[in-house]
Amino acid sequence: MKMPTEHEMKAAVAARDQSRDEDFCYGVITTGVCCKPSCPSRPAKSENLRFFPNIEAAVMAGFRPCKRCLATDETSRVAVLTKIARYIDNNAEERLTLSTLADMAGLSPSRLQRIFKETLGISPKTYQDAARMRRFKQSLKDGKGVTEAIFASGFGSISRVYGEATRNLGMPPKAYGAGGAGEVITFACRITALGLLAMAATDKGVCFAQFGKDESSLVSKLQAEFPNAELQPSTSFNTPELDAWIKALDQHISQGAPRPELPIDMRGTAFQMKVWQFLTSTREGDILSYSEVADQIDKPKAVRAVASACARNRIGVLVPCHRVLRGDGGLGGYRWGLERKQALIDVERARTEGHQSEAKA
Repeated sequence: MKMPTEHEMKAAVAARDQSRDEDFCYGVITTGVCCKPSCPSRPAKSENLRFFPNIEAAVMAGFRPCKRCLATDETSRVAVLTKIARYIDNNAEERLTLSTLADMAGLSPSRLQRIFKETLGISPKTYQDAARMRRFKQSLKDGKGVTEAIFASGFGSISRVYGEATRNLGMPPKAYGAGGAGEVITFACRITALGLLAMAATDKGVCFAQFGKDESSLVSKLQAEFPNAELQPSTSFNTPELDAWIKALDQHISQGAPRPELPIDMRGTAFQMKVWQFLTSTREGDILSYSEVADQIDKPKAVRAVASACARNRIGVLVPCHRVLRGDGGLGGYRWGLERKQALIDVERARTEGHQSEAKA
């Protein structure tokens, strides 16, 4: 079912139209909360609203379910999963077993695993990894050192953040060399503010996000990256999370929505993984040189290798290699064109400056 038009959705929110509760939900970028159209909460400005087909899509875009309009039916799937997701968020540094979470939900471990993945598109373990990464990034923003932030986030060791093969986000070099043999990779191509985007995902997360001129060339690039995998085109019915993820990423780029914390399945050499994982920990608005990245990952002489790793990044925007420039301030290279790189830098810089102005006001 298609979503109503934006005009219709804004009118429904303004009228708190309960008849529209099954048609869409909305998020408020100033609070980070998502609601049903009938929510009795204080109305938000229309320019701060972001619309989604369902609550799950809004959650994957980084919004938190409203405690007023989404907590009335404690037996509903959303209520149960929201409870579990919030618990994971609040205890991300702990060792959380599937059995412990299942007991909290009043479900069997296998059923919790299934409905969690069906609804949010990822497993509870991958969700916890993402929660730890959010906490890690926030610790860096709060001024903690890298090592302190790593242990405060529950990773346990530096290698668990920067490319350890046993992490769910990524894979061992041996498996990477197999070209995706034995895997099923689902993909979708959609128009975004930066042009046509192809996004593909394994059962671990997004493994490919690239811009291009047409769908056939993007699919060819995907096949070249994973020549031995089974590629399946997505439909909104079978894999709604891909559509939701692309929409969340587009709204982040074009409308200032929160940056979606999507699960990422990185694939590369140990050095590439170290560079890419470091880039995901940088803050919006940060601009670094290739040599500064090399210094930050304790490889000060590997400047050219850092540049090469950025050029080999196959997950655009989510792994923000656009934040890395030449030492003289020049744009350097960008796999998807310098115009896109400049546009991403400009958007992030404007948004950061806007947040700073609001904080001073």
